[in-house]
Amino acid sequence: MLGDGRNFVHCFERECSLQRRRQKVWEEAPAFRLPESVRQRLCASAADLARSVGYVGAGTVEYLYDDATQNFFFIEVNTRIQVEHPVTEMVTGIDLVQEMLKIAGGAPLSMRQEDIAIAGHAIECRINAEDPFRDFQPWPGTVEELSVPQDEHVRFDSMLYEGYVVPPFYDSLLGKLIVHGRTREQCLSRLSAALEALAVEGIPTTIPLHRALAADPQVASGDIHTRFLERWLESKFAGAGGKREVA
Repeated sequence: MLGDGRNFVHCFERECSLQRRRQKVWEEAPAFRLPESVRQRLCASAADLARSVGYVGAGTVEYLYDDATQNFFFIEVNTRIQVEHPVTEMVTGIDLVQEMLKIAGGAPLSMRQEDIAIAGHAIECRINAEDPFRDFQPWPGTVEELSVPQDEHVRFDSMLYEGYVVPPFYDSLLGKLIVHGRTREQCLSRLSAALEALAVEGIPTTIPLHRALAADPQVASGDIHTRFLERWLESKFAGAGGKREVA
């Protein structure tokens, strides 16, 4: 959501259910398998919340969504830009960081709700300096080689370069691979190709995990929930029950 204290809009929703230990590892926009009537109620709820407090800036309202009942439940508001903001930018064409900075500088909100629409589908993979084969042990070290896919449908947000030393003191996030497609199916296909082309040599990363997820039939079908990834990891590198998280 965006607000300048007087005007407020939502930028639609994201699907954030693929997570481990409550930490998101993969995000999508829009949320698939979400009925349009629920989408409208969910997004209106976020905009109404912003309006009720005279919100200023960018923020994200998080909910749990129950497929069985089509009810959603408020979790929290993150009063900031979030790691997964690029998937929203890819499907709306809005530079959320730029809008946030403009509002912080005193400018009025530059858009109306009717100006914002969804085009296509986007997926973001968080690439971490962790070894998925060793219980995601953090892995500082030196990036010896780096190869990033070059494609108009692919975005890689990162500070990496060859010779960069990953320190042991901070968050293990190295970069974010974001891919856009006309449909979710096309997006997954492009994501698989982009993950094959992405190479970070010298330290273990979660790239193999994302390659496996992109090729998984359950992920492709959208049959996921907030406990899916942990059970999937237990069974192979396994899923039932649980709810989905949207924001």
